Amino acid sequence: MSDQNVRNAGFTSSGISGGSLASSLMSREAKSSGGGVRSGGPTSTLQEMGARGSTHSSGFTSSGISGGSPAAHMMSQEARSHGGGTPRGGTTSTVQSI
Repeated sequence: MSDQNVRNAGFTSSGISGGSLASSLMSREAKSSGGGVRSGGPTSTLQEMGARGSTHSSGFTSSGISGGSPAAHMMSQEARSHGGGTPRGGTTSTVQSI
């Protein structure tokens, strides 16, 4: 995942850009969870990367998730909490797609 893709999606060092993919994702996530955006979810994970201005060493790459990386750990935790698989639209799949 490139830093530019994260910024282009609307996750920036000054917050989520209005009218962007990021704001749409945040809105959908908040609606589905009863009004808030959870820590560790797709929106907060991507915004953290955007605020840092760097996705380096996150483990989300154009060729997949790097073994032993924070992304691999996130995927493993998510799979365990969903009975062995990562759900479509979940944190891992959303962040990897961007």
